[in-house]
Parts: sequence; C-alpha cells; structure tokens
Amino acid sequence: MGLPLAVVYKFVDDQGAYLTALITYYGFVSLFPLLLLLVTGLGFVLEGNPGLQQRVLDSALAQFPVIGDQIGANIHSFRGSLLALATGVAGSLYGGLGVVQAAQNALNKVWGIPRDSRPNPIAARVRSLALLAVVGAVILATTLLSAVTASGGAFGAGARSLAIVVAVAVNIVLFTVAFRVLTARRLTIAQVRTGAVVAALVWQTFQWAGAFLLGHMLKGAGATYGMFGIVLGLLAWIYLGAVTFVLSAEINVVRERRLWPRSLLTPFTDNVELTAGDRRAYTSYAETERHKGFQNVDVDFDQPQRDDPD
Repeated sequence: MGLPLAVVYKFVDDQGAYLTALITYYGFVSLFPLLLLLVTGLGFVLEGNPGLQQRVLDSALAQFPVIGDQIGANIHSFRGSLLALATGVAGSLYGGLGVVQAAQNALNKVWGIPRDSRPNPIAARVRSLALLAVVGAVILATTLLSAVTASGGAFGAGARSLAIVVAVAVNIVLFTVAFRVLTARRLTIAQVRTGAVVAALVWQTFQWAGAFLLGHMLKGAGATYGMFGIVLGLLAWIYLGAVTFVLSAEINVVRERRLWPRSLLTPFTDNVELTAGDRRAYTSYAETERHKGFQNVDVDFDQPQRDDPD
C-alpha cells in the first residue's frame, strides 16, 4: 500500500482538489460552445445526410452517459449558421485554452517545476493551442470513425470490442502526449507510460460504469430538476475526468522520484519520523516556489520535538 498511499498524500499536498476544480471549470465552460460548433459544422458539412449527422452527434454525446441523451434531446436543428459558428469557435477557444492551461499548471505543480523554469504566458498559450489542435483533430476523427462504424450493424459485438480496444489505445497515446508536452521539462515515454495506461483504463471503466451509476443517481432528474440535473451531472462527469488526469500524473511522479513510502501520520502531526520519501517530497515542494533563476532554495530538516511525558 506504500505507493497508492504516497500518491494520495502527494495529491493532497499539491492541493489536487483545487487543480482538478480549475480544469473542471474550463472543461464545463468549453463544452457547450464545442457542442454548438459541432452541430453547426455538421450543418455545413453533412447538409444532405441528416442520418449521419445524428449518428455523429450521438457518438460525441456518448462520452457523457445518460446526460448525453438529455443534452441531445434539446438539440433540434442542424442548419448551419455563421454567427453560431463564430460563437462556437470563440467560446471553444476560450474554454479549450483554459483547460489546457489549467492542465499545464497542474502538471508543473505535480512535477515540482520551479516557477522560473515554466514557460512565459505567451509560450505557454502557443503550446496549449498546438496541443489543443492535435487533440481536437484526433477526437473528432475517432468520433467520426465511431459513428460510421456504428452505422454498420453487421459487425456486431466484434466491431464493438475492436472499437473499445482502439479507444483505449488512442487514449493511452493522448494521455502520453499530454503528460509529455504540457510538462515544462523533458520527459520520456517510460516516465509517463504508467500514468497514461492507468488514466486510459480508468476512463474506459468510467465509460462502462457511467451509464449505470449516473442512471441510478440521476434517474428522473430531467423531470425533477430539469436543466439543474444536467448541469450537476456534467460537472460531476468532467470532475471525474480531471481527477483521473491529475492522479495519473501523480503516479508518474511518485514512481519516477521515489516519493514513497510515506510515513502514515505525516499529514496529521509534526511529531513523526520522516521517511526518505517524505524528505524528497517536502524538498520538491519548497523548490517549486523558486521564482527567479538567481534565487537559491535550501531545505534541511530538524529532528521532531517529542512531547515530554508527564
């Protein structure tokens, strides 16, 4: 249990809940403009094929079990609109860049990258824009492929099984690229592959279990809570994805830097003997706050003070 406990402790030390909340916020902000952009684009590209339009949309909304059906029920038109297209592009760019920027900040925090070693605001946004374009193109391609494959019912269970394997493989590649590109230091595939595999498998598991869990928790939400049920469900779903991303990155760091095992009582008291993993972790936290290249950060540890028995 040493490794998973160290991952949880580091997640708490890094204020992982706040890092994931920021990713969730921008993910939620970007979602509806992305859907507007998708629907409008389908209206232009597939104007004469409403059946394929619906299959592509259903495939995209399938990433959000149960809730996707409720969102889709509120989309009634595929007619292209330049105003809707411009609005979708602007909103998607703002939210999408926010997601990638928040992910960059989270990864740099997790890896303990000093502030003076992180890219400047312009370079960070150029890097975010490039990754956003690549990831968006890959996701769109896989969505279209999934829709076309789903339209051929002759393939049956074999095609669905193959689609799952391909989806997991694509997600592993996407997580690997994200972990490497968004971190402001050179990382090898070996350093990030464990977290990428874990993230891809966990996300696929969420896809399988999501329909059951959300269906049970939000059963009748559309009738009882209306749009509030959809909003809460979306926030919960995006937050699960953000937690998966950050925790998987923590796994990579803990393994690579040997930040385990951790003393069991470390988060709760100063009266504890620090392990080597504790010392490496706390040293990295201090070094992360270095703002200038000519600033020196030295860390040492005194022996814990024992309470005198009465």
